[in-house]
Order: sequence, then C-alpha cells, then structure tokens
Amino acid sequence: MTAPLLICEGLSRSFGGVKAVAGVSLSLTAGMVTALVGPNGAGKTTCFNLITGNLRADAGKAMLRGQSIMGLKPHQVARQGVARSFQDLRLFTHMSVRDNVLAATETSAWFWQPGGAAARRAREAATEEALARTGLTALAEARAMDLAYAERKFLSMARILAARADIWLLDEPASGLDLSSRRRFGELLKEARRQGVAICLIEHNLDVVTELADRIAFLDQGKVLAEGEPEAILRDPKLAAIYFGDREDAA
Repeated sequence: MTAPLLICEGLSRSFGGVKAVAGVSLSLTAGMVTALVGPNGAGKTTCFNLITGNLRADAGKAMLRGQSIMGLKPHQVARQGVARSFQDLRLFTHMSVRDNVLAATETSAWFWQPGGAAARRAREAATEEALARTGLTALAEARAMDLAYAERKFLSMARILAARADIWLLDEPASGLDLSSRRRFGELLKEARRQGVAICLIEHNLDVVTELADRIAFLDQGKVLAEGEPEAILRDPKLAAIYFGDREDAA
C-alpha cells in the first residue's frame, strides 16, 4: 500500500456552541479520489478550511508527507503542494484568463519572481499547458469576468493544474455544469488520478461521485459516520435517509 500523502486525525472546530467539525480523521493517497458526501452543514467545507489554514483547528492534526501543517497560513500550505478550489471560485475577475493561471504558478508575492528567465519560461509553459488541457487557449486574453459560468469553472481548474500540486481539494467543482462540461471535468480528474494526484472533492451530484470517487467519507453534524467504496456507502438506507433529510428513517 502507498503511504497517504495527507493524514488528518481528530480535526475539530466549534463556532460558539456549534460543533462544526468533531474529531474528523481522513487520509488522502496518491492516485485516489476521495469524495466527502453529506447533507448541507455537515462540516465538509470546514474540513477543507482546517486543512488549508483558512481556519484554525481547536484540536487534531494534519500531517503532509509526515510533517505537520497545523498553524501554517493558506499560502504556505499551497506552496507545500496542496491546491484548493472554492464554491465561489475566487478568480481575479479583471485579469485575463492567462494572467489568472500564471498567477497560480508564482512562488512569491513580489512583482519579480525568483529563478530568473528559466523559471519564468517554466511558469509560462505550465500556464499554456493548463489552458490547453482545460480548453481555454482561445480565451487566454479574455477577462475572467467575461467568461461563461462553465468557462470560469474550468479556469479555476486551470489554476490548479498550472500549480502542479500533488493534492487537490475541490469544493463542488462540478456544480452548475452541463452534461458535456461534466464529462470534460471528469476526464481532467481521471487524468490527474493516473498521474498520481491525491484528490478530495466535495460534491452533491451523486452521479459525479459514483463515476469518479474511489472511496467516500460520509459526514453528518461534523462527524464521519462511514467510509468505504461508493457503492456500499450510497446504498446504505440509513445514510441515504440522512442525506435526503429524513432523519426519522435513519434513527
């Protein structure tokens, strides 16, 4: 068995009296897609925020390649090879598509980047490759704000591709996509999995989960209720009742 790239143990976070995440343990392995599934408010996005440093955990730990990343800031976690997408995309809307992607390859906040001309050419090559893989080459000079919704989704994915991270945390990446776009998205993830990327996605479309996920972690009220292969998890009547809001049937 390949050792997991990322191991989380006992992650917890409360907001006032609400336990948003309560002792979540999770591992992400190279070449595998893990889906976080559960009803709204289950704590899925909060888990991502704890891993990436957008929120501080009250308890627990996150180990990346055997080293703790707890307490690191989001940009520091990103530079360790953890790429993340958001439900609201968070693009630089007034910048061009190409510049949005190029920005994801830069390793410093300074206008001038380290590494000289060779490093600049490598960043530009990564940008052009990401644009090609997401079908955005022809739109490279367009402003992000002028893209259609699906194109913005793929721009978000292009930024992740260009960063060449080996762990992807994707928050509802297929939401709002038509069938053709979902298929393109699925091919991107399958190719990344073949290349050894560890992927974790939050997704409410169970067809997408069934097609792409190797395993599922089912969350409810901040806790992992079950983990396993998609078929077993999605066929569990108690979990289905929780997911669709019928908690009396789940009792």
